Amino acid sequence: MISMYKNTEQGLVTLNEPVNGSWINVINPSSEEITWLVSQKIPQDYLTYSLDIDERPRTERENGDLLIILRIPYYQGQAADIPYTTVPMGIIMTDRFILTICRWENDILKELTTGRLRSLSTSKRNRFILRLLLNTADKYLVHLREINKMVDALEDQLQKSTRNKEVLELVKYQKSLTYFTTALKANELMLERLNRSQMFKTYPEDDDLLEDVIIENQQAIEMTNVSTNILSGMMDAFASIISNNLNGVMKFLAAITIVLSVPTMIASFFGMNVTLPLENHPAAFVAIIVFAVFVSLVIAYVFAKRDWF
Repeated sequence: MISMYKNTEQGLVTLNEPVNGSWINVINPSSEEITWLVSQKIPQDYLTYSLDIDERPRTERENGDLLIILRIPYYQGQAADIPYTTVPMGIIMTDRFILTICRWENDILKELTTGRLRSLSTSKRNRFILRLLLNTADKYLVHLREINKMVDALEDQLQKSTRNKEVLELVKYQKSLTYFTTALKANELMLERLNRSQMFKTYPEDDDLLEDVIIENQQAIEMTNVSTNILSGMMDAFASIISNNLNGVMKFLAAITIVLSVPTMIASFFGMNVTLPLENHPAAFVAIIVFAVFVSLVIAYVFAKRDWF
């Protein structure tokens, strides 16, 4: 799918054909759409690199066209094996327009297409790229906060759990944090390369915005590292908690078994075909029941005092 936009006095408007100073947004293009993009003098390698799921963040320049590939956060859904992962997104800047290309529709590009971001101009290509990079770093922070909330909710469930379900849920978020850490560090190297290239030094506002992008990305890296360390320690601790909870259940069941075995044992004694005490007494049955219950209660009291229940 190809969408084209340009800023006017009325805001961000949709175009049918690319013009100078426009923005082309490409999501999961078909082979025909890729052919059309190549006809617009966009290097085909740039398109191929951006659609490769394993592509690493980097920059490349060819015939004056700049390619920036970064990893962006992507939410796959709560039921997925990895709820939060990262996917590559390409930014191609030519002398006519800016093109963004990604295999998956994502929230970062959706926010840009709404036109609600102030001071966002498609004709100011450098600043447009910087705002896109800043939105990416901010989206990492948003997803990290969501992961922390989910981990906190699982923590409350784990305190009384005797199953592995909650631990397996934590493993899913640990995988997400691993993907985030790898992508953010790779994005950091790409941003440092952009900083050294001096391409954003022309205007002081762009230089300041680039510093904000670098700071936000570093903050996301630190927050991811902290969350990863906390989650790793938490999983080790809750593995022991689950084991202790299971031991407590087994101890309770063993105590109940002992208490209930006493009446069974007494009934077995009085069920023998031999001469027994009270066998001719009219209240023998009631006396035996009362005695069995009394002994069971005494044993239960002793177990409770020793905290064996």
